[in-house]
Amino acid sequence: MKTKALFPGSFDPFTAGHLNILRRALTMFDEVVVAAGINQDKRGFFSMEKRLDIIRQATEGLDGVSIVEYDKLTIDLCRELGVRHIVRGVRNMIDFETERSIADANRRLAPDIETIIIPTAQEFAHISSSAVRDILRHGGDYSAFIPEGVKL
Repeated sequence: MKTKALFPGSFDPFTAGHLNILRRALTMFDEVVVAAGINQDKRGFFSMEKRLDIIRQATEGLDGVSIVEYDKLTIDLCRELGVRHIVRGVRNMIDFETERSIADANRRLAPDIETIIIPTAQEFAHISSSAVRDILRHGGDYSAFIPEGVKL
């Protein structure tokens, strides 16, 4: 039986850190669904179409990756796709506490869906989507923060 996980996020944009988490998740699961979600608490920088394009560019050539867009509870998407594992990446303890709270809420709503928290590799711990957006807004060189070959 193939194992499948969901890697949800707003991915605005998908960074080198996200790719690091995805590659590591692929060592644990046969398939990882990258789910680009609409976060009502965040004003999007890139359109959903552009975010999906960036993810496609970043994951080109990676086996076992599929990409979806969603606007519902993550656990509802998991049920819809038949996924029992959610993969989340963390850069630091602040991220960990946030992700743990979300995982606890998801577990309460869906005890059959488990969250796997993966710490980002140290060389990517400083990268965040908000930092990339700030660099873009000010015309800086963002190339070290996004996956190689991705064109924004």
